[in-house]
Amino acid sequence: MNIYCLTEMEPEAYSKLLRRSELDISVYTSLAREVIERVRGEGDDALLYYTAKFDGVTLEKKQIRVTEEEIEDAYRALDTKTRDTLEYAAANIRKFHREQLPPEMWMKEIDEGIMAGEKCTPLADVCLYVPRGKGSFPSVMLMLGIPAVVAGVPRVVTCTPPGENGKIETATLAAAHIAGIREIYRVGGIQAVAAVAYGTETVPRCCKVLGPGNAYVNAAKRLLYGVLDVGLPAGPSEAVILADEGADPYLVSLDMLIEAEHGPDSASLLVTHSRELAEQVPPVAERLLTELPAEKRAFAEKVFANYGGIVLTESLDDSIRFVNEYAPEHLEVLTAEPFALLPRIKNAGEILLGPCTPITLCNFLLGPNAILPTGSFARTYSGISVHDFLKRSSFGYVTPAGFSRVQDSARHFAEVEGFAAHALAVRKRFKGEV
Repeated sequence: MNIYCLTEMEPEAYSKLLRRSELDISVYTSLAREVIERVRGEGDDALLYYTAKFDGVTLEKKQIRVTEEEIEDAYRALDTKTRDTLEYAAANIRKFHREQLPPEMWMKEIDEGIMAGEKCTPLADVCLYVPRGKGSFPSVMLMLGIPAVVAGVPRVVTCTPPGENGKIETATLAAAHIAGIREIYRVGGIQAVAAVAYGTETVPRCCKVLGPGNAYVNAAKRLLYGVLDVGLPAGPSEAVILADEGADPYLVSLDMLIEAEHGPDSASLLVTHSRELAEQVPPVAERLLTELPAEKRAFAEKVFANYGGIVLTESLDDSIRFVNEYAPEHLEVLTAEPFALLPRIKNAGEILLGPCTPITLCNFLLGPNAILPTGSFARTYSGISVHDFLKRSSFGYVTPAGFSRVQDSARHFAEVEGFAAHALAVRKRFKGEV
């Protein structure tokens, strides 16, 4: 496991640590450009070609869209324990996101005779991207689908890669049923993003795409920025455990494995000023690794050798400064007084406080959204919420008396900025001239 002593790191090594796997995304751009152009020109035929090439699945055009019967059958086929778990998670997620809903409209009197306000309108349509790759992700379907439905988006489209024999994993389809999603397409990767950017014979064009993806998906989103709204950057998973000398090395090790098992391009870091804790964690983590399946163990080992490990600082203050600079997707705080640190954490997709709030809970069923900005974008982006599916329009209304109050100031402001027509429009208003 990597151990980085912060005060001894060379600038280049420190920059690489902050960049994590986002450093390597440029190598996927050439392929993304090729796929996008072909999907734009050939539509469904290109989708079928790349689905066969990348996913190893041969489909007919009529199979691109998942039928509503398949969605309903998946829900009915789900075992009781899994169905109950998904329903419980959905209830919590729905409750949390309903609390985020702003008023449909508000208006205030800014000054006498001057009214201004805002109205919120759901997006007309949106594509939810639900990955498959190294596993199935019904949680992502819930985290994307529920806020979209709560926000009132009229058309919610989902794209997800097909698995063996072209099937979509049962729990993911069941989660779509629970979330209220009915329009699903068997297409993933670059070709899915391109399809909703330009539209094909089967897949509709959408104004926005949201959802996590691998480096190929993120490369496609970057190239298509401006063609459609690509939402927040959600790439390889990452987490920081911020701990002090009182943290249990066993709990720290357990929780470091949570993100490490996502894949070799993930990042999982312990940040601490306790040298004793930094020395205790590696052997505990090594023992726990043996309890993981071979594939997950291999992922975690690569993470701890590449983008993960332990960052040893000089003090708790230094640890907090590093966290704010790193701006992690997930931040778990295992300190003596986690709530005391909460106001000092400025940059994190989510902040989980105390030993009873592991990332596992928030990934699945606590309520807050688990689709969060990665690659240090937590400095400027927030996690998925109902606000991602809404847009605001401001409006104003001025009475004749109100206009008289501000007419001269508005004219003067226009003249200061050199806009003659702006000034004329208020100076000669209601003068009766033709």
